[in-house]
Amino acid sequence: MEHLNTLKALHVIGTALLLLGALGVAIWTMRARRQGDRAVYGRLMQRPLVFVWLVMGISLFSLPFTGWWLVHLVGWPLGQTWLLASTALYTMSALAWVWLVVRLNRLRRTPAQSMRLTLALAVFSAVCLLSIAGLMGAKPV
Repeated sequence: MEHLNTLKALHVIGTALLLLGALGVAIWTMRARRQGDRAVYGRLMQRPLVFVWLVMGISLFSLPFTGWWLVHLVGWPLGQTWLLASTALYTMSALAWVWLVVRLNRLRRTPAQSMRLTLALAVFSAVCLLSIAGLMGAKPV
């Protein structure tokens, strides 16, 4: 039983790091943009923010493994609707996050791109991750 509690804690910590990192980057970007800094998007992939992106990436990579291990330890069948829905949402969210990071890295080199798709990717990824957190908290059958 100790493994289960430890794994739950690791999974919650990974989720919290991912969501807090995304929230921190969003707040930092909005503050800099409101102060009139037009080059803020070019600095999103530079130090020290690259550390935040790395922590989010490690959390994003570890969550499927800890989640599967939790499901395995608890004994839930993988065919439950909420597990399948959260897996689909997670896959789409992770792909959107990777696309967002690639887009921000490109934006660092050529800042003349439109920000609408970048914002849409960030919002889509955040909504998917919050929906997954809701599914995990409710655990509907």
